[in-house]
Order: sequence, then C-alpha cells, then structure tokens
Amino acid sequence: MRALFWLLDTAINLYVWALIIAAVLSLLLAFNILDSRNRLVWSIADFFYRVTEPVLRPIRRRLPNFNGVDLSPLVLILLLQALRILLAEIQVGLLRNGIGW
Repeated sequence: MRALFWLLDTAINLYVWALIIAAVLSLLLAFNILDSRNRLVWSIADFFYRVTEPVLRPIRRRLPNFNGVDLSPLVLILLLQALRILLAEIQVGLLRNGIGW
C-alpha cells in the first residue's frame, strides 16, 4: 500500500517538474535565448510540450485572458500539490485504521 502512495506521489512530483521545465523552456524560446532551429533544443521542447499540453489546454480554456500571461501551469501545479496533500491524508487515515502495512 505504501509503495502505491509513494509511486503516485513521485509521479505527481515529476509532473510538477515537467511543468516547470516546460514553462522555462517556453520563455527561453519566446525571448530567443534558445534557438528552436537547433534539433536538440527542438526535441526537448517538443517532448515537454507533448507531455504537458494535453493537461494544460482545458485549464487555458477556462482561465480568463491575462494580457498574454499564461497562468495555467501555476494553476495546475497548485491543483497537483493539493492532490499530493489529499493522498497523504488518505494514506495517514488508512494507516490509522490499520489497513496499510
């Protein structure tokens, strides 16, 4: 049981880092600090875009426009952190009731 909660927590944590990396890459590409014509840069940026965009797109549709500032990664990170807290509380509750190992 603990292994399942650890795995979920680790997956959420890795996804939060993927969101942060994707946001930083997006900024670096937008300000031409990184060259998107470089195949390695393009491949890395494309990977993070494909990993994060399916989850961010519905949030972007619901958020109001903030003059070009994309707050969807921040909203998603806050939701994922709330999910981590909820999973920790569920794990503690299961351990208190003697269900966990």
